Amino acid sequence: MSSLVRSPRFSAIALLTAAVLGLVVANSPVGPGLERLLDAHPPLGAVGLDLSIAHWVSDGLLAVFFLLVAIELKQELVDGELSNPKTAIVPAIAAVGGVLVPAGVFLLVTAGTPYTHGWPIPTATDIAFALGVLAMFGRGLPSGIRVFLLALAVLDDLIAIIIIAVVFAHDTDFAALGGAVVALAVFWVLGRMLRPGRSGQTLLIVAMVLVGLVTWWLVYHSGVHATIAGVALGLVLPRRPGHTLHEHVEPWSNAIVLPVFAFVSAAVVIPSVGISELSPTFWAVVIALPVGKVIGITLFGVVATRLFRSPGRSSLSFFSIITVGVLGGIGFTVSLLMNELAFARNEEVLDEGVLAVLVGSGIAIVASAVVVTLRARAYRARRELSEAEDTE
Repeated sequence: MSSLVRSPRFSAIALLTAAVLGLVVANSPVGPGLERLLDAHPPLGAVGLDLSIAHWVSDGLLAVFFLLVAIELKQELVDGELSNPKTAIVPAIAAVGGVLVPAGVFLLVTAGTPYTHGWPIPTATDIAFALGVLAMFGRGLPSGIRVFLLALAVLDDLIAIIIIAVVFAHDTDFAALGGAVVALAVFWVLGRMLRPGRSGQTLLIVAMVLVGLVTWWLVYHSGVHATIAGVALGLVLPRRPGHTLHEHVEPWSNAIVLPVFAFVSAAVVIPSVGISELSPTFWAVVIALPVGKVIGITLFGVVATRLFRSPGRSSLSFFSIITVGVLGGIGFTVSLLMNELAFARNEEVLDEGVLAVLVGSGIAIVASAVVVTLRARAYRARRELSEAEDTE
């Protein structure tokens, strides 16, 4: 059961199912009741946390997901594909293209409107979803495509984290931010003392959990988005305890955290307006995710492959890079968060942005399924032909 929940296929299916369910429920007769529930505020104002249930999901629960992202990012930077600069340079450049071009498309479509600050929305790639689609339809593809996609998506997430921390910070409280740094240092010291598998570690783990919660609380009050606390905690956690934490928490993240976030984020009422009345934000996201991503990743990836080609090291073909580019258009989780941060004060545009992320990612999912299936079929046919020639 645990292996099933950990699989990229399960994560992708769970995310899509939760998002569709959220959209359906929000537009059903029980929609108003769901809206009231998500707007309800648990009685935690005494500790400075007067948040609605919806905000608890996006600010609190999603921090767990970013904690795991940071642990995976650190693993890739230390021991994975990103630990070798020669290997990392091509996906790094492709990731930059996958951010710049969609952002440029968004700015072009929304030029002259008050919505240009939403440019970060189409810059993100959903690792879980993209790997899930690749796993479902990519049987027979060379492992290099998955490695390239994983490296690109991890770097893409790193850029998204920087955008969230810098662009969406507001009224920064430097005293709270300084306190968060101190708490983070304490967490790091405790992490260095941790020895997974040894006895007598329970109190140390409890202390780390409490310090982690304090770090989150301070980051929230600093004006920096609270999910950044999860990122910081994941990066300072030593590799061995980090790996253990990732192993234990990943199933919960895949089965609960991400689906709940997808359900809550997608629970919007479809605007009763004509297509021509939709805001430029809707069209900007719908175009930038499936189109801007594939253009940016492919263009920058191909150029980087030509510039940094070295003898003795295989590189992805043009069509393989396009395949990764199409998969990169699946924004979903982080794009939904970016939309929420960008248009939190404009509910109508916020709802249109959610629908745009779902539509744009949906187009990218369908396109990815087709492209990955065709590429996998071509690779399998080529391998079978090669094997037949070898037996003659």
